[in-house]
Amino acid sequence: MFALPPATQALIITNVIVFFAGSTLGGLPLDAFALWPFGTNFMPWQVLTYAFLHGSFTHLLFNMFGLYMFGSDVERVWGTSRFLQYYLICALAGAAAQMLFSMITGSGAPMVGASASIFGLLVAFARMYPNRMVIPLFPPIPMRAPVFVAVYGMLELVLGVTGSAAGVAHFAHLGGLVGGYLYLKYGRGVR
Repeated sequence: MFALPPATQALIITNVIVFFAGSTLGGLPLDAFALWPFGTNFMPWQVLTYAFLHGSFTHLLFNMFGLYMFGSDVERVWGTSRFLQYYLICALAGAAAQMLFSMITGSGAPMVGASASIFGLLVAFARMYPNRMVIPLFPPIPMRAPVFVAVYGMLELVLGVTGSAAGVAHFAHLGGLVGGYLYLKYGRGVR
């Protein structure tokens, strides 16, 4: 699959299989695998299983594109084991941030998607390749990777605080970004 490293390839394939299995088998039981706030349908395993579910094909497509674009380079530098560990830590950080947000706001909506891990990968990519240029889809303005991550993070914060783009877990995205940053800064870091 275009010479992808093994964990990146396995994560993309797993997410695609889970999405299409859910679509063709009448849908996966969201009550069991999506991340629900405490006091609703919450189960402990949901802090990881939510990251393998997606709400739509477009949601899946953008997350897997991000995994392909940024995860490949990160895994090639770190190796499979460390890459997977980081990916899952970012998913857990996103789950924690979204759970905290749900407790503060009283939201009872479930969350799905790999976006928290993808945001964590953006931070790692920007730390490893600070001079690499990234051209977002909108606006198509070339910018260095750290600038792209900062702009994207600020946009997520503004959208989350203002409540724009309802149905999007902005604080899970920010949780993955901050969790990844803290892991890189105080954990094993980028060598």
